[in-house]
Amino acid sequence: MEAMVSAICKELELRKDFLGSDQIIKTVYFGGGTPSLVPTDLLKKIMEQISAYYETDLEEVTLEANPDDLSDKNLEQWKALGIDRLSIGIQTFDENVLRFYNRAHTGEESLLAIQRAKAAGFGKLSIDLIYGFPAMDHGIFLADLDIALEQDPGHISSYCLTVEPKTVLGNWEMKGKFQSATEDFAAEQFEILMDRLEGAGYIQYEISNFGKPGNFALHNTNYWKSVPYLGIGPSAHSYDGKNRGANIANNARYIKGMENGLSPYNVETLAGADRVNEYILTSLRTIWGLDIDRVSALSGVDFVAGKVKLLEKLYSEKLVLLKDNYLFLTRKGKFLADSIAASLFIE
Repeated sequence: MEAMVSAICKELELRKDFLGSDQIIKTVYFGGGTPSLVPTDLLKKIMEQISAYYETDLEEVTLEANPDDLSDKNLEQWKALGIDRLSIGIQTFDENVLRFYNRAHTGEESLLAIQRAKAAGFGKLSIDLIYGFPAMDHGIFLADLDIALEQDPGHISSYCLTVEPKTVLGNWEMKGKFQSATEDFAAEQFEILMDRLEGAGYIQYEISNFGKPGNFALHNTNYWKSVPYLGIGPSAHSYDGKNRGANIANNARYIKGMENGLSPYNVETLAGADRVNEYILTSLRTIWGLDIDRVSALSGVDFVAGKVKLLEKLYSEKLVLLKDNYLFLTRKGKFLADSIAASLFIE
């Protein structure tokens, strides 16, 4: 851990000009792994390095945490460090499903984690839930939602269980030991998710993210709004407003490169169409919608004129709404978000 944090601190120094001298850092997000395992003194080193090389006006500092890492001592130290949002990876409260996912925590530990965080004064909490686990009915997911809403964390992210090749579940599926839920079953749970959370006062500000007013995750919101960001560490992605790229994924090579003062970052220059299409993909998923004027300005063509027949079709099928020159997905359209976005891509 010490070697990795030293490398991260070195990268923060090497890439201090990536976002430009006028960029003020407003959010910090510790994630992409299990940062709750990192000793607080090492997290402090990273925060000190950020303050040393970047202009900051921090509005939110988030830490991803496993429920079993939320001891009273850790919570106290994280809060003292300036961390004010915890993103707790719960997935489910069901003991059998947790064992199936090979998670280290129990459902009881998840409940205690939320309660401890609140008692420690963390007013901003995010919890993750997974839907689409194959079952006879929706009972497991309904129970998860009941428990989550009873705890009322203020922010809930929920993602559909997807089986990727070359993973444990992928191998099990190939061998017939596991069968994914049907698309219809997952869609029914997505409908339940929207109904239950919206009924409890949560706003679906992005397809997978629900927050109560004033409790949207600021760091995530910036991403969906295409605000430039700097990613530090192995596999981290960055975006400067025009180009994006990623760091090397290998931990040992990353650390060695940093020891030799070599940048781990491989830039990917986004062509005009790529920039536009990325904006279409991300913005359409949000409550703020797709700014048609921005798409036209970025692409240099009249977006509506070029897509008029398609837009009329999407509108007639009640998949999109157009208001004040912004395009929004309807409730029905959210089920087809990626395919709708792809159909709107420019060449």
